Amino acid sequence: MMILSRKYWSNTNHEHDQPAHLQLRDPNIPEIVNLPKYAGPESRYCPARVYEYIADDKGQLKLQINAQNCLHCKACDIKDPKQNIEWTVPEGGGGPGYSIM
Repeated sequence: MMILSRKYWSNTNHEHDQPAHLQLRDPNIPEIVNLPKYAGPESRYCPARVYEYIADDKGQLKLQINAQNCLHCKACDIKDPKQNIEWTVPEGGGGPGYSIM
C-alpha cells in the first residue's frame, strides 16, 4: 500500500501554522547512536515514512522529520530504541478522523 493512501484513509489533518508535534529530545542521537548501531530504525518503523535520513551537502546522513505526514499511530514513541522522540498531541483538533470505521 502506498504511503499517501495510508494518510488518505486515516483522514489525518494538520494545521499548517501549528508547532511540530514531533520533536527530538537530543538531536544528535539519530546520527550518533541510531544510525550506526541500529541502521536508522526511524526510517523503518513509521508506516507513513515521517522519518527519513537524507544526505547533507557533505554527504553525511541526517534525520529529517516530515511531521505533516504523521498518522498519529505513536509507533515512533513506542519503537525508538533510545526513546528520543517526543510525541505531543497536535494543536487545533488535528489528527486522524476515521470516518469509514
